[in-house]
Amino acid sequence: MKRIISLSSVLCLCLSMTASISSLNKKKHKEKEYFISSLMARMTLKEKIAQLNLVTPTAGTGPFKTKRALEKLKDGTAGNVLSLRGTAESIREKEAFAEQTRLKIPMLSALDIIHGYKTVFPIPLGLSCTWDSVLIKKTARIAAIEATAIGYNNTYSPMVDITRDPRWGRVMEGSGEDPYLGSVIARAMVKGYQGENLDASTSLLACVKHFGMYGAIEAGRDYNTTDMSRVTMYNVYLPPYKAAVEAGAGSVMTSFNDVEGIPSTANKWLLTDLLRNQWGFKGFMVTDYNAVQELIPHGVAADYEEAAEKAIKAGTDMDMASECYSMFMEKLVTEGHIDTSYINRACRRVLEVKYDLGLFNDPYKGYQKGLAERVILSKEHKAVAREATQRAMVLLKNERQTLPLRPDSRVALIGPFLDNKAEMLSMWSPDGVIDSVVSIVAGMKKQFREVKTAVGTYMNDDPALKSFEPFDSAQQAKMIAEAVELAHQSDVVVAVLGESRWLSGEARSMTKISMPACQKELLKALKKTGKPVILVLLSGRPMVLTDIIPHADAIIAAWRPGTMAGDAIADVLSGKYNPSGKLTMTFPRSVGQIPIYYNHKNTGRPFKDGDRGQFKSKYLDEMNSPLFPFGYGLSYTTFRYGDIVLSDTIVNGAKKHITASISVTNTGKYSGEETVQLYINDPVASITRPVKELKDYQKVMLAPGETKKITFNITPEALKFYNHHLVYDWEPGLFNLYIGTNSDDVKEAHFVWNK
Repeated sequence: MKRIISLSSVLCLCLSMTASISSLNKKKHKEKEYFISSLMARMTLKEKIAQLNLVTPTAGTGPFKTKRALEKLKDGTAGNVLSLRGTAESIREKEAFAEQTRLKIPMLSALDIIHGYKTVFPIPLGLSCTWDSVLIKKTARIAAIEATAIGYNNTYSPMVDITRDPRWGRVMEGSGEDPYLGSVIARAMVKGYQGENLDASTSLLACVKHFGMYGAIEAGRDYNTTDMSRVTMYNVYLPPYKAAVEAGAGSVMTSFNDVEGIPSTANKWLLTDLLRNQWGFKGFMVTDYNAVQELIPHGVAADYEEAAEKAIKAGTDMDMASECYSMFMEKLVTEGHIDTSYINRACRRVLEVKYDLGLFNDPYKGYQKGLAERVILSKEHKAVAREATQRAMVLLKNERQTLPLRPDSRVALIGPFLDNKAEMLSMWSPDGVIDSVVSIVAGMKKQFREVKTAVGTYMNDDPALKSFEPFDSAQQAKMIAEAVELAHQSDVVVAVLGESRWLSGEARSMTKISMPACQKELLKALKKTGKPVILVLLSGRPMVLTDIIPHADAIIAAWRPGTMAGDAIADVLSGKYNPSGKLTMTFPRSVGQIPIYYNHKNTGRPFKDGDRGQFKSKYLDEMNSPLFPFGYGLSYTTFRYGDIVLSDTIVNGAKKHITASISVTNTGKYSGEETVQLYINDPVASITRPVKELKDYQKVMLAPGETKKITFNITPEALKFYNHHLVYDWEPGLFNLYIGTNSDDVKEAHFVWNK
């Protein structure tokens, strides 16, 4: 009886606490509504329009920078700013311009913080290869701590676009090709930036981009058009955006592309019907740089005035850089083209987010004298950066166990990136402190007895691509000869090659994504020495490596590694850290295969490499399969998978679940971490379905000889998809289940699930 009373008491206490929290939330909401309504009642139309105007004194990813941006912040015609630069004190001084305006409304101070602020982590594509949402969340939290200490309260991250075309330079900013993993990472990054409470001093407003479907631009060419069915949108491209919104993201950015013929910035279905009415998004929409003005060349607006009208009616709240709102919104109201309700709606959304951030209580939240110096590039932050860089690297090849290297190895460290600290960053880490970067040569010399270096080659010999020095064939031959001589004197060659940081990122689309010819020439010469050759590949995208593979005994994809590059790369080469990264974007055999991705459809005439038959979906001159598939990544040890054991093979009812178990054994001599991946295929459905889709994964650490049983819980939620009517549901029948080390190398089982 006492236990019953005790449980009843606990239940009553829980109900009481829930009621108290609900009451408190209602009170806070009423206070917020009263504050915003009272403020807006005092605002003039011009002051409301100013809240929709985002200016920038320095950033220029479009045709211009804002003229007289700081003056507009002072006179109140601009209520928000992008890319203030300087010390914490100088940024605070500029943010204080808001106090000179009539109502003293604090400003959003935004910056593109993509993969760290001063402490720079691997690019997001690299971070996604960790498959570690806890670590990724931690990197976003650190970025927020550092950025808020300087004075920023808004970042334009995360980019959650699904990317299937490595020609697009912006694949470096995202998490690859899979909607499930992309959604997991989107949630982690939003939570990392914004923290537990948005008004906390270290919380940074996240902005989800680019909404929507920007990763599907045709030909992988930046700013290009997008065209797809809504079934593809809902099943493939939209899930990460939705996950980020559900995680509480306070803002969303429109994309440069059109969606069903209407540019995102003027697309009411996208911004209002879907994002707000279906998903319940409560924050504000900001354009990408100059996107309102660009409705004119898109061909849906005749002039700036019409562009502003279409954008605000569609649901675009804030105008980044173009100032179309600032110039024409009042005129549009006066002449009766738009009702003031559109401006009131947009203004309220912006003010509500500022309220949620706590800016009305403390416009300079996060600022403390001396704080930036204490937290930026702290020992703790650099330790996380080192771990993230280790875990982001993917071992693509390791013949004859070339890696790891012995500490007493005589290493010939060769390549143009060795001592170039700036090249460890990316075009999206302009605030990274170059002097803080651990160069590759510095990191290697800490862990190996003898390290000698040679440049070996120019970074690039293509005159069409950006280079800081003209190519000289005679000098190239001399550098190769010096590198070959050094290789002969050494036990092993470590060649650090790839693409420069200036070849990936925004406006960095490429049709040639293979290694530059001059670097290939060096690698071939090094291989001819007979010494083991290890290629450390630096890049911002998957590259075509088909003709490189034979000339390297081991290959590590190191991406753009960030602040702790040298130490982390040395950790992996020495075996201090056993690589565990898994690809989140497919590596093609040739550019002609693009777009290439694992979760493709089967087609009516499916083809597998090795099949016979002429009239099938295949190339005459290339295999269908990729060079490296999604989920691929080797280890210094080896793993053996047992057979899949299902708790049931026939299931009845939507409220049931089954388990799928598999034993994984470390059959090598090193401890290692494996990412066990679960995929499902629905072979007969009302619409064509992918050959397989990632539905879950688990990371497991195994000592040599150790076996662990991995168990996945499967519910009907994993079987759902959007059908032809865009209804999200599952259909009964047979399902194929796969578990393995990557999307190609899997064990297979089957079950029937009836409703």
